[in-house]
Amino acid sequence: MAFAEINGITVHYELIGEPNARNLLVFSNSLGTDFRIWLPLFDELSDDVSVLLYDSRGHGLTGLGDGPFTMDDLVDDLIGIVDYLEIKKATFVGLSVGGLIVQGLWKKRPELVKKLVLSNTAPKIGTADTWNARIEAVEKGGLASIGESVMQRWFTPDFHEERPDELGGYRLMMERQPAQGYISTCASIRDTDYSDGAATITVPVLCIGGDQDGATPPDLIRATAAAIPGAKLEIIEGCGHIPCVEQPEKLAALLQTFIKKG
Repeated sequence: MAFAEINGITVHYELIGEPNARNLLVFSNSLGTDFRIWLPLFDELSDDVSVLLYDSRGHGLTGLGDGPFTMDDLVDDLIGIVDYLEIKKATFVGLSVGGLIVQGLWKKRPELVKKLVLSNTAPKIGTADTWNARIEAVEKGGLASIGESVMQRWFTPDFHEERPDELGGYRLMMERQPAQGYISTCASIRDTDYSDGAATITVPVLCIGGDQDGATPPDLIRATAAAIPGAKLEIIEGCGHIPCVEQPEKLAALLQTFIKKG
């Protein structure tokens, strides 16, 4: 484990490989998870791929800070850890809210971005009503009160049936995140809309979705790819919202082909 003081909070991260390797992937994870969701990919990536993982603000072992935070704070935290490690350029992989964070990174610091992978995400996710309802539910009943509904959105019926032990573990991960970190992240997603910026992205982009994603459905991923000039689209079969857990082999193959092309 490694830690750094970034923007007044302790950020938990792990760098595997060299910070300025040719094939460096920087991963930003989804709401209600920490960087352990990316670990199933490790056995699938080739040895010449370096990786930076980190827990986003209010998740995992990264601090919460004083009071509510915004998408700008989440983006600045990623910029902060990249600058701290003196990374000059990388391929950024963002899952769900992580996809919003890396879009915000492109907007603020495009010189850091070699390529973008937008996994199970979009320039705008959900509506104010859906996020306000989610926030209210957590405030009233805690994260455990929404655990079952979240797992239904995250994973396919086959995953529920065939991998119940893993399902239980990922539910525990979600339910043990700090409630205030989860709530502030929900509000950050609610208040973020990068739709106007999609057409300005000039680096290569890969948009990935799951054919059974209950949080960011395939049509949303297709629309995202269509809005970004030259973006490549891949929909993974037999997959929900968290492909790095449910289909790590397929995701790793897509990532390696993408980062090594061109």
